[in-house]
Amino acid sequence: MAKPEDVGVCSERIGRVADLVHRYVDEGKFAGTHTVVTRRGQVVLDDIYGLSDISLDRPVARDTIWRIYSMTKPITSLALMMLYEEGKVLLENPVSRFVPGFKNTQVFDSGDATNFTTQPPHREMNVHDTLTHMTGLTAGFIRAHPVDEMYRDAGFGDFKRPDEPLGPVMDRLAEMPLLFSPGTSWNYGSSTDLVGRIVEVVSGQTLLEFFTERIFEPLGMVDTGFSVPPDQSDRFCAMYTPDGKGGLHQLDGSERSGYFKEAVYYSGAGGLVSTAADYQRFVQMLVNGGELDGVRLVGPKTLEYMTLNHLTGGVTLNEMGQSLFSETSMEGIGFGLGFGVVVDPAATTNTCSKGEYHWGGAASTSFWVDPKEELTATFFTQLLPSATYPIRRHLRSVVYQSLLD
Repeated sequence: MAKPEDVGVCSERIGRVADLVHRYVDEGKFAGTHTVVTRRGQVVLDDIYGLSDISLDRPVARDTIWRIYSMTKPITSLALMMLYEEGKVLLENPVSRFVPGFKNTQVFDSGDATNFTTQPPHREMNVHDTLTHMTGLTAGFIRAHPVDEMYRDAGFGDFKRPDEPLGPVMDRLAEMPLLFSPGTSWNYGSSTDLVGRIVEVVSGQTLLEFFTERIFEPLGMVDTGFSVPPDQSDRFCAMYTPDGKGGLHQLDGSERSGYFKEAVYYSGAGGLVSTAADYQRFVQMLVNGGELDGVRLVGPKTLEYMTLNHLTGGVTLNEMGQSLFSETSMEGIGFGLGFGVVVDPAATTNTCSKGEYHWGGAASTSFWVDPKEELTATFFTQLLPSATYPIRRHLRSVVYQSLLD
């Protein structure tokens, strides 16, 4: 911890961040939270509050393990770009080079989930499409299109972990129609699972092996993985959803959870669990330009390229084609290679900086990195769905008001 004023942060004002999240917990909106804010490489707020399991009256601890869901995506995207730096993959490579079934994938034209017509795509899907969610892939939990229903019928993309590896699941995914021709629109969905499969094929390792050897162990992320060891179950936070009566309904927790079973399907889109300390090390590596404690994962130019707006013509997500689902607000936001990117701060109607990059998870977790201000924030709780409360927008306004210079 640093004295906030030493890094241009007001001590009194940064305390408002804790006041905000404590109010959410005291009002029964969240069971517990862990919030970390850093400036210029120094921690200025590390706040733990509330319970990790209400039924057991267990408080949130520094080593509480959280489901980070889509905050897995930046890690998977970085893994692929590490291979890109080694000259083992190019962004223009067709996906079919790594998953041959995508050579002939068609685009949904009309009909319903059981009786439909398709048409050929304008071009074949490439690696860049997978990193930017411009593949035409979707997810079963979106529930907005016949193709979403096809995913659910196939047992894919509906918050259920398949009992088979990435390879065969991606092969089955290739048999389903796309929502649109690759590169023509943006849709949140299963693209980053496909990124994970490409990492596996190119590296010759499972995604877990690559993550562990190339990212987690070098960064000291000792509690991050696709499952929770049974002997660590008391550290695992319970998952909640609103009960419709102003309280919380527990979905699973430290006494029973599918995460205690060793994962077979390594979801690059949303499969990881982690601690606040672990994920903060990943985030600090990002704000440092790809390096932490003498360990460099990617070069500064690669990370700079990843956090540019890669949407066609430099448009925002809303202009590219409003997806019916996202973990974060889309106004004024572009998309890079694994991150949402602020391109128009005023349009976001929230305090931020141009060039800030970020993402969130389905259980209301979130993070952002502001290179201009040398600022990071990470937030952990466990509430589905993530759109229940505007906590992410509240956090930005309260964090940024604390800056003195």
